[in-house]
Amino acid sequence: MTGSIRFAALAVPLLAGVALFAGSPAYAQQTPAPADAPVLEPGLSTVATVAETPDSGTMKRADKDMLAVLKKLGELGAKPIESRSVAEARAQPTPADAVKAVLKDQGKDAMALMAAMKVSKKDMTYPTAGGTQPIRIYTPEGAGSGPLPVIVYYHGGGWVIADLDTYEASAMALAKKSGAIVASVEYRHAPENKFPAAHEDSFAAYKWVLANAGQFGGDPARLAVAGESAGGNLATNVAIMARDGNVQLPVHMLIVYPVAGTDMTTPSYIANQNAMPLSKSAMGWFVDKVLAKQEDAKSPMLNLTTLADLKGLPPATVITDSIDPLMSEGKMLAEKLKAAGVSTTYKNYEGVTHEFFGMGAVVSDAEAAEDMAGHELKEAFAKTPTK
Repeated sequence: MTGSIRFAALAVPLLAGVALFAGSPAYAQQTPAPADAPVLEPGLSTVATVAETPDSGTMKRADKDMLAVLKKLGELGAKPIESRSVAEARAQPTPADAVKAVLKDQGKDAMALMAAMKVSKKDMTYPTAGGTQPIRIYTPEGAGSGPLPVIVYYHGGGWVIADLDTYEASAMALAKKSGAIVASVEYRHAPENKFPAAHEDSFAAYKWVLANAGQFGGDPARLAVAGESAGGNLATNVAIMARDGNVQLPVHMLIVYPVAGTDMTTPSYIANQNAMPLSKSAMGWFVDKVLAKQEDAKSPMLNLTTLADLKGLPPATVITDSIDPLMSEGKMLAEKLKAAGVSTTYKNYEGVTHEFFGMGAVVSDAEAAEDMAGHELKEAFAKTPTK
């Protein structure tokens, strides 16, 4: 794999965070499969072995669009997250930076493309227990008169890294393709603010949007939640907290490759343990920064697939990708939602990796996923009368 990035070498030990997940018998680490044993993820056509290559076969399994982004990320100097300090991880190049660089190589201007989407933005703040946090309002031009539906969006980054700018492409794509206002939420990060600070902020932001949507042309009766990765976990938990707190439920949940469990022995964790840009060791790094105590690993908020009560939640769209340790738990979450009586649409995308959503400008599967998400949200809004 000369010239590619190795986001997690096989020799890298699991960090303290993984030990936290393995602290009770329920999450005990299992002995890995033999190096020559094939692993076939349920419902997937991609076969991988634990020791296929140092990157779990990422560069061979990625389609050409995704491969271009991954190669560019390596050229920009991104390092394995588990080898970085928090400050270094927050400062290093991101997949979003790689997308901009690919566009530049193609002779395209990323800023001009974003301007052509005709989505305006306005920065505001909302109150939390830890003070105030930013919330960015994206409004699609020409979406029609009258109050618009609103999507409360939560970005990813393992509750440790990334911000509103990192995930701006996702927020803008959702606004453009759904015809809705997107309120993109910032929240307190670990390790400065441990679990469940981000979850508390996320619910505070949801309630703030419910109370203040009229300030930016939004319709509080038609409110959805959406999130990627750690943000997918936040979006799901916000719906649970709304249900349990007798607060208006969102009309839909868009959940993209979510952190939905604490079991690091799932089929996708085994097959993709050294995948890039997200690996098993990287997830251990995040866990080590997020959890304040071992008991937190048993929280239903982190174990959506096994401990959370999912009954009575709004309809959901769950999107996963094959080259991702989190694929199995995302699929399991979709199955658990269906079993709980929640109307759920599930779609897995082959040949792409964690963080692909929002890369529609250069990755065809990302554009397809964004189109699907926009369609699902439009359908949900159309079924809900405005106030």
